[in-house]
Amino acid sequence: MIVAAIDIGTNTTRLIVAEVAGASLEELERQTVITRLGEGVDRSGRLSAAGIERVHETLAAYHEIVDRLGAAPALVVATSAVRDASNGNEFLAEIERRFGFRVRLLSGSEEALLAFRGAMIGRSLTGPALVVDIGGGSTELVLGGAAGPSFHVSLDIGAVRLTERWLHADPPTPAELAHCAEAVRELLLDRIPAEILHAPHSAIGCAATITTLAALDQQLPAYDRERVHGYSISRHAVHEQLARLAALPLTERRLVPALEPERAPVIVAGVIVCRELLDAFALETIEASELDILDGAALLAAESL
Repeated sequence: MIVAAIDIGTNTTRLIVAEVAGASLEELERQTVITRLGEGVDRSGRLSAAGIERVHETLAAYHEIVDRLGAAPALVVATSAVRDASNGNEFLAEIERRFGFRVRLLSGSEEALLAFRGAMIGRSLTGPALVVDIGGGSTELVLGGAAGPSFHVSLDIGAVRLTERWLHADPPTPAELAHCAEAVRELLLDRIPAEILHAPHSAIGCAATITTLAALDQQLPAYDRERVHGYSISRHAVHEQLARLAALPLTERRLVPALEPERAPVIVAGVIVCRELLDAFALETIEASELDILDGAALLAAESL
């Protein structure tokens, strides 16, 4: 069965078309466009007309791909920015009307569990592992093992949200970086029980902050998905990359090899989240995964037909 899934996130709109058989997935097409839908939502509480238009343009292109590959009508999952916006339901209804896609607004819990499901494709856990999905508006954490998830939480500490709240100078000042990190630490300590902080033996990181760190740590001249997937990033390397990226003005950050230029404005906040998570959970490494919520959505799309 050929299915299509689209993840409308705070910073990106992504497509996967895949052939699904049971719990296995064979990718036919994958696309990512930075659409910045969540830009300003933390402040205004609404999706902007410009952000909506960027998403609509991207969905029009994705619609052509879905039709060309003969996939069933795409399942669109929407996450943090749409959850937070007062016009989020109106935005999704227009997508359904305009493109004929099936739409689903995920709760924070559903987003966390779907990210875990995607990251687990083709993988078996032998011990307790923490799956981390650092998004634009929120970060999802799932503790799981061979029996499946045992704890999950969605936290409002995404890369876009934190950048807009805390990182205003170019480059960010030491005080801004410290305040951003403190906000992340306080939320982690408030929302994560102490026994969970000591539970995981390993970590798996989904989404662009982690995968970009994997590319940067390898000093890749350009982003290479095959070399990124499964790469283990040390806590020391995360600290090093944060210091490097935070010291660069945006114009220079955009030129860093393997860092997508349009991701440069929010990468520092994303890496702060990664660093604080590894420190809080006392984890020495995190493994980058190219499989994430989008892959989980493809499995969900097949089940819901």
